[in-house]
Amino acid sequence: MLGCLNLQRKPPSKRGPPVLQKRGNVSDWQVKDGEEEIVKRDEDGGKEAKTVIRFVKAVDRVEAVREAFRHAWKGYKAFAWGHDELKPISKTHGEWFGLGLTLIDALDTMWILGLKDEFAEARKWVETELSFSKNVDVNLFESTIRILGGLLSTYHLTGDTLFLDKAKDIGFRLMPAFKTPSKIPYSDVNIGKGTAHPPRWTTDSTVAEVTSIQLEFRELSRLTQDPQYQNAVEEVTRQVHRLEGKRDGLVPMFINTNSGKFTRRGAFTLGARADSYYEYLLKQWLQGGKKETELLEDYLQAIEGVRKNLLRQTSPSKLTFVGELSNGHLNPKMDHLVCFLPGTLALGAHNGLPADHMDLALQLMETCHQMYAQMETGLSPEIAHFNLQSSNGRDIDVKPADRHNLLRPETVESLFYMYRFTKDSKYRDWGWDILQSFNKYTRVPSGGYTSIGNVRDPVNPAPRDKMESFFLGETLKYLFLLFSDDSELISLDKYIFNTEAHPLPIWPSTS
Repeated sequence: MLGCLNLQRKPPSKRGPPVLQKRGNVSDWQVKDGEEEIVKRDEDGGKEAKTVIRFVKAVDRVEAVREAFRHAWKGYKAFAWGHDELKPISKTHGEWFGLGLTLIDALDTMWILGLKDEFAEARKWVETELSFSKNVDVNLFESTIRILGGLLSTYHLTGDTLFLDKAKDIGFRLMPAFKTPSKIPYSDVNIGKGTAHPPRWTTDSTVAEVTSIQLEFRELSRLTQDPQYQNAVEEVTRQVHRLEGKRDGLVPMFINTNSGKFTRRGAFTLGARADSYYEYLLKQWLQGGKKETELLEDYLQAIEGVRKNLLRQTSPSKLTFVGELSNGHLNPKMDHLVCFLPGTLALGAHNGLPADHMDLALQLMETCHQMYAQMETGLSPEIAHFNLQSSNGRDIDVKPADRHNLLRPETVESLFYMYRFTKDSKYRDWGWDILQSFNKYTRVPSGGYTSIGNVRDPVNPAPRDKMESFFLGETLKYLFLLFSDDSELISLDKYIFNTEAHPLPIWPSTS
């Protein structure tokens, strides 16, 4: 297969038969793999012979992602420039924090994809328009992973101190969230007033939100030589590490900001409200050079807890899935969010953790693939229910309220890891199928992609008129990295990805 097409490089003059080299323009994303007759000259320069060869357009796949990004960016630029989210069907924008969320989330994606013109426009907006001195409540977790993470990542990739300066600004403004009786941060902070509070309806924060901000704040301390950021988030980690109320390393979904203790409500899940707690245990251990053994112990214990309490197989196909434990009973329900797990397990195995982690990753990757392949649109629902005793011959059922697809990245994220570590081309093929389904059912002609309401209805998938920032920040980035043949492009031995797909460096070892 061809390597990914570098925008700055001329294509090599001799590399494989001519049909393997990229042809035509960027609309080649519509061309499928197939067979083609080519004319090939004998080595001695003699007569030409016709040969039918099988070809797989590696370059076309890479270029297809660039084309998809450009199409999404076209809509954002036309109808939502400087705003948080594009509403591609009504050709307007939605606001969450009023901080240009999609633009910031997409910065490092543009850099990685080599889209220099688009990046330059976005950089200018960051320099001249982005201000955090606003009387606005933001969610600590979402702002940390998307804005702080995006700015830190872009600084590392480009070396441009504009992004570090902006990262310092937002990081400092988020710190009031940690002024709580327990040091467990509030969920919301007003970045203009310097005040913070829990959600309006509860004094709880979700466990995922308070334990998935560590990579970013630790890195901010390392870059600024100011320990306050690292101290604040590591105090949270220490408290959660020793809290009672876990089950075989699995954590409840909520934690009280006054008492600092788990709230005994909700399920044990690897889906929403708990998912990235597990991801960040492993990734902090990797970020810090594999020195913080408590993080590793908690991660290993949690994976054993998953095996003991949450793993089941479907009928009839014996798909392995991760259910949820509620009041001692297993609910055979799995969020699409859980599809981060195969990639995380594979990353751990790559770094010397037990080989059976990779075995589990392979099984779960197949299940996440089936969550796409068994749907009429080829796109996964937000939540799947699995049959333990199938009466209808189906492994997967989807309830009407769960049939939406938000352009989420978790499955293609895991496909990227699985391909990097196994080089099995089926993972690329599965990712290609997903991209084609996005193009078929979610692409809006005037620019942008939209989340849809019903993955079971290819005739009317019920577009929801919203393009989440993570489609550009994560989904297309992971697809690009999946299709690229440059394994040094964001090397997994040099970078870890935060939970919004922003690569941060693994810290250099100190003697």
